[in-house]
Amino acid sequence: MNKLGLIAGNGIFPIEVADAARRRGMRVIAVAHQSETQAALESHVDEITWIKVGELQRMIDSFLTSAVDQVAFAGGISRERLRDSFAPDARALKMLSGLARMSDDAVLRGVAREIEAEKLPVIDPVVLLDGCLAQSGLEAGPQPTAAQLRDLDLAFAVARQLGSYDIGQTVAVRDGVVAAVEAVEGTDAAIRRAAQLCGKRLVIAKTGKPGQDLRFDRPAIGPESIQMLAEVGAAVLGVEAGITLILERKRTIASAAQSNVTVYGHA
Repeated sequence: MNKLGLIAGNGIFPIEVADAARRRGMRVIAVAHQSETQAALESHVDEITWIKVGELQRMIDSFLTSAVDQVAFAGGISRERLRDSFAPDARALKMLSGLARMSDDAVLRGVAREIEAEKLPVIDPVVLLDGCLAQSGLEAGPQPTAAQLRDLDLAFAVARQLGSYDIGQTVAVRDGVVAAVEAVEGTDAAIRRAAQLCGKRLVIAKTGKPGQDLRFDRPAIGPESIQMLAEVGAAVLGVEAGITLILERKRTIASAAQSNVTVYGHA
């Protein structure tokens, strides 16, 4: 039986990946992060080790001891956790010292290189799941108007330009005006700021960064995303078709339809 080493961050995605792997007959050996990963993951995996963020050697040793065949990242680590409980070990410090920049993508690539140096291939967890990526066109909610589609094109153009500088993944537009660009504050805070400045009926784009490694850094939306958009009265959420994860798909789509929020796959 194949063994999957699961590097679990926050959110529901680690559980979705673990369940999908076990449905395929795989044993799941998880490394979870204290105060970040949901405790519920324990009942969805075969083995679990809890570590502090930055304990790279313990993570790798866990996978080597359990003789996993491949490794997948699932879920992120909040910037707050990096500020208040980052505990890099000697291996992590050495890896970090060799990076040319400290962007999220660069750090994750560095961690992946350390894992693969131990002859443990790092895979894209999406290959384990069915129907988890956004499709092109209308996914949920009302059909967007021509004006909203123009705003969406603008939002994506801005997001992709800024993405090359590793500046967020989300841009909010209203009536041809860029209302907010995500920076270090995160997606939700950027959207709330846009709503404060420009009011309701925002059109929002969420996209990946040019060249980012989708094995461990992929844009995602879920029910909480829709709930927050409904709270601020946003009209359209555009996601990158074929790239963006839709977590808890049925629940997310149902929530969007109920909240009258358009979810649209942008090609």
